[in-house]
Amino acid sequence: MANYSKVNVTEDGRTELHDKLSLTGAEVSVNYLLAGASVPFTHSHKHNEEIYVVLEGKGKAIIDGEEVELKAGDWIRISPAGNRRFFAAEDSGIRFACIQVRENSLEGYTMDDAVAQD
Repeated sequence: MANYSKVNVTEDGRTELHDKLSLTGAEVSVNYLLAGASVPFTHSHKHNEEIYVVLEGKGKAIIDGEEVELKAGDWIRISPAGNRRFFAAEDSGIRFACIQVRENSLEGYTMDDAVAQD
């Protein structure tokens, strides 16, 4: 198991994966908000952009005062300076993953960074 880590994320409200998977280049969290609930604060970042994917349910994000509707299958990228807060819909919970990486740090894409073994 030297070249991989594995974890199962269950029904927790928030699971941060940096320690559980020994992440070294990104922070990933899996989040769940009950119907009518919200993240309790608005925040931005100093250096890290965030990429969100809605895994199930629906809700909204308020980003720099703009309301953005969200549903399962949606992806959204928010720059570090963007002020953000997430809400579940009144009639539906929302499960989403957040991938946090340093803005402008990507040096190569999948095929540029891949090493073929065959």
